[in-house]
Amino acid sequence: MVNPKSVPARSDSVVTRKTGNEYVLVPVANNIADMNSVYTLNESGAFIWELIDGKRCIEDLIEALIKEYEIDKETASKDVLSFIEAMSKYLIISPPTPLKGSEAPQTP
Repeated sequence: MVNPKSVPARSDSVVTRKTGNEYVLVPVANNIADMNSVYTLNESGAFIWELIDGKRCIEDLIEALIKEYEIDKETASKDVLSFIEAMSKYLIISPPTPLKGSEAPQTP
């Protein structure tokens, strides 16, 4: 499980283009775009993407989503965590790292 105090960061190997309220993400390797692996983010995905700056923790992203879309914390948490997991899986973002000064929860 992802620590809510961990901080995701965008990958340097992805080119982004905003089109209206959506983003198109294109992975790049050796200065060549991988057009077979293009990702499109919907409005809420684009909102989360804009917040991922390598400084904000996942908890901050959840709180921002709650305020922006006036949704409950459970829904916002599920949305943000599934977004982080999917983007990490495809290397669009770096795996979240613990926020400096915070401790990861202890597991029994």
